[in-house]
Formats: sequence, C-alpha cells, structure tokens
Amino acid sequence: MTGIAAARKSLRTLSAVAGIALLATGLGIPRAQAQDYTAIVAAPDRSDADRKTDQRRNPEKMMEFTGVKTGMKVLDLVSSGGYSAELLARSVGPTGTVYAQDSQANVDRTKDRFEPRLAAVKSLVRTPRPYDDPIPPEAGSLDIVTIYFSYHDLVNVPEVDRAAMNKKVFAGLKPGGYYIVADHSAKTGDGTTVTKTLHRIEESALRKEVEAAGFKLVGEGNFNRHPEDVRESNVNRSEVPVDEFVLKFQK
Repeated sequence: MTGIAAARKSLRTLSAVAGIALLATGLGIPRAQAQDYTAIVAAPDRSDADRKTDQRRNPEKMMEFTGVKTGMKVLDLVSSGGYSAELLARSVGPTGTVYAQDSQANVDRTKDRFEPRLAAVKSLVRTPRPYDDPIPPEAGSLDIVTIYFSYHDLVNVPEVDRAAMNKKVFAGLKPGGYYIVADHSAKTGDGTTVTKTLHRIEESALRKEVEAAGFKLVGEGNFNRHPEDVRESNVNRSEVPVDEFVLKFQK
C-alpha cells in the first residue's frame, strides 16, 4: 500500500469513528464523561458536616480513583448517613443514578440525615435491601459498586453472608465494571479478629474474600496511607491519622 493510500485509509477510519460517536449522541445514548471532582467537593450547597468529614477522607482523590463519571450507574453499599453516596451522585450528574443501599433498620436510623441529600441531588436513590442481596432488580448492569469504610462492620453482623454479597456484586456489575473497597488497616495477622474492637480489617483478608467471588485486583489507592499508625488503636480514638487502604477490583 502506498503512503497516499494508507493515509486515505486512515482518514476513512477516523471519519467512521467520528460518525459513530455522532450517531450515538444523536440517538441519545449516554457517554460517560470525566468530572471536575474538586469543583464537586467545593459545591457551595454541601453541608458543613460533610466539609468537616472531607478533611480526613480526601474525597477528590477517592472519586478520581473510583473513576465515577457523568451518566454512570453506581451502587453504594452501606451508605449510612450518605456522605459518600451524595458525592457519587453529584459525580454521575442528572443522567446517572446512585443507589444508596443499606438495611431497612439503618435506613430508618439515618433517615433524618439522609433525606436532605435526596432533596438536593435528584440522581440519588435510597435503597433498603439486605447486605448479601444488595442490588435492586431495576438497577440493571452497574458501572461501579463501592463500599467505603464499612466492610469490616459486616463481619460483626452474623446474618450477613459476605461471600454471597460479593458474588451478588459481581453478578450485578457489567463486564469490566469495578468494585471499590476502602477500609481501615489492621496489622498483618489480625485478619478479621479486630473488626469490632478496633474497627479495622487486615487488607489481605478482605482481598481474599473479594477475589473469591471472581474479582481481579487492578488498582490500589495509597492516598490515605499513614505509616505512623501502628494499627493497634480503635480508629475512633486514634491519636494519629488512621492508615487506610483503597482497592479497585474488576469483573
């Protein structure tokens, strides 16, 4: 093939790709777009309580690592008061959906804190469901499932089958979808034995449980690592910043 012929073929290929993109737009097919996470965190209508939580959570880096974008469908496991769920919902925008899952008991307990979020962000949906069957039928194929700093709590709920939960998450994600798990680090060898006393879990123990469902670890976020934490204190009474791991698994 001559150089001119090759160039013409390349131009035809680029034109075809551009045509497909325009057709997708014309048909109203949503395409995920990157978000300005700094602007989302700085939004003037966020609460003072959430801004205080920002100081220890590094939300911009967490959202960037998670990869949440406009138009995505996301499930946030154990949403509790909704701090992370609201940030996720702001990131997916009005064309996306964030299902904020929790047990019915926890939904009832956090109702007063959560309801203002529902009024402020329309893409946020409160979803009361069992932890080991967390995905609502209407959710369809999800782009991302998150569980931030709550996996260790489920160890102390005897009726929750974590293996079943992880398998349900795997099934509910679209091919290539991501499962983001963040938690407080326990010492090597502690496994799941300090989840109640220290609110920590050993990273390798959690990873083993998630990978058993079929997931592959594809990324690690080190932005909340604190080597000065010897990982022997209750995270709620720690005198130094708590060491935290953030893992990205892919279906």
